[in-house]
Amino acid sequence: MKEKNIDVYLVPTSDFHQSEYISGYFKEREYLSGFTGSAGTLVVTCEEALLWTDGRYFIQAENELAGSGIRLLKSGEEGVPTISEFLFEALQSGQTFAFDGRLISAALGIEWKKRLNEKDVQISWKQNLLDEIWKERPSLPERSAYLLPECYSGKSRADKLKDMRLAMEQQGTDGHLLTALDDIAWLLNLRGSDVVHTPVPLSYLYLTLQDAILYISPKSLDAKAKKELEQDGIQLRLYDKIYEDLPELTEKHAVLLDTACVNYSLYCSLSGDAVNGTNPEKMQKAIKNPVEIKNLIQCHVKDGVAVTRFMLWLKKNVRRSSITEISASDYLENCRRKQEHYLEPSFHTISAYKEHGAMMHYAATDQTNAALASEGMLLVDSGGQYLEGTTDVTRTFVLGPISAEAKLHFTTVVRSMLNLASARFLYGCRGGNLDILARGPLWQLGIDYKCGTGHGVGYLLSVHEGPNGFRWKMEQGVDSTAVLEEGMVTTDEPGVYLQGEYGIRIENELICRRGDKNEYGQFMYFEPLTLVPIDLDGIDVQYMQEMEISALNEYHKLVFKRLSPYFDGEELETLRYYTRPLEKKI
Repeated sequence: MKEKNIDVYLVPTSDFHQSEYISGYFKEREYLSGFTGSAGTLVVTCEEALLWTDGRYFIQAENELAGSGIRLLKSGEEGVPTISEFLFEALQSGQTFAFDGRLISAALGIEWKKRLNEKDVQISWKQNLLDEIWKERPSLPERSAYLLPECYSGKSRADKLKDMRLAMEQQGTDGHLLTALDDIAWLLNLRGSDVVHTPVPLSYLYLTLQDAILYISPKSLDAKAKKELEQDGIQLRLYDKIYEDLPELTEKHAVLLDTACVNYSLYCSLSGDAVNGTNPEKMQKAIKNPVEIKNLIQCHVKDGVAVTRFMLWLKKNVRRSSITEISASDYLENCRRKQEHYLEPSFHTISAYKEHGAMMHYAATDQTNAALASEGMLLVDSGGQYLEGTTDVTRTFVLGPISAEAKLHFTTVVRSMLNLASARFLYGCRGGNLDILARGPLWQLGIDYKCGTGHGVGYLLSVHEGPNGFRWKMEQGVDSTAVLEEGMVTTDEPGVYLQGEYGIRIENELICRRGDKNEYGQFMYFEPLTLVPIDLDGIDVQYMQEMEISALNEYHKLVFKRLSPYFDGEELETLRYYTRPLEKKI
């Protein structure tokens, strides 16, 4: 920084595509700070280093940053400035603020440039200091990609491209720059493995009303895939060449792009007019088509069998065998691997015993790997990528005696999840309209959780997919404000997290369905996709209303009906026990 006259340098958690999960090549913030969470931004000045992260990682960040000299700032907490607020206050006239523009969204870059130029602060966005000091940096991934057959995608890439060009014309544009990897993968029915847990290849796409140019490593596609793409009118060019091509490509175009996804370096390379708007692909891929929905239902049966088999094994063996957080996670992964068309986890499995469960995104290591015992609770948040879709499920398992307070909290979390899952609402509602249904029972206890209630889920894509979601508090950069449409898949995952004691989360995926229409309008409802028993050992029915007990019983009736054909003997009887109907004693 001193050599280059840089006063403040910013290191985000990002790749060139603003992906949520990133490969080892892009883990610059983790390399510098030692903080391993999947979200956070490091700001380095000549005097200090500061790290911002959100409520999912407060406890983890405090532990991992201890003794590092890096100051933790808890995003969203009272009195804590945002990164932008800090920059505008700290930087003075004549100073230089630097970052790698490929790792920053255009939206942020535009905001910083406007505000900091007013203070006569110079912005240097072509800096990549990590290349100079990270001597053993992993290589950029160039793994094999593949084309997803229409029996899984439900729609051909030719038809999707036709729809996108129509959307471009409707918005008065004749160019479309796509950098969001999940949008490109969905549009071209293309999948890969360049990003951990997200089956996408590193690529860019420039689309006009006549042409389509895909920028991708030649190592990623075999001859058959290249031929199929070229037959659909898609030109193939080297991954990095887009930075060289873009000025000429966009010279006479009105270019549709999403500044929240496109990186600042690409934005600064445009020579045509930029038309900022949400990628049309985002909404279309969020609304699952009939083929995708059919596949997802079958996918969740397979995933339900795997997670339920893990639950039954855990309940049986926790008193008999030596089980740890990591070995439990490994057993669950083996259960999934036995399912047809299973590919990989959809995110790193959270297997968190007792107080570790209070860290929302805890990751067990050799140093923290707790041994399970026949007491307390184990929170397991996991998911899988299948050819038939993406899953995300959390269950908290009671391994032995728990306190009366823990039972109250467990039961309340279940009530919260069921309240939202049982919602009937008029078309036009957004996730923010319904979030109170999940938080309400917990708010009555004076408890909250520092995250959204739920997120959209992709189809063999990102496990966290906008624009649908459940959250009452709108946050900058969080895309979860869309009207809930038929075919959208959203998670429902309230929780209780008591630092030093335990964490409880129950999560189901819900698919939005169209209900009755009458003089009041079009009613909508949710149908559960997730099929895994909720541990009845944590339930105290005295805290539940009759409607809530009925909703739980109906859910377990569905779970048993769908899963019982895959179990027999002792396992079947145990499944029957954990899906038994509950009733309130008078």
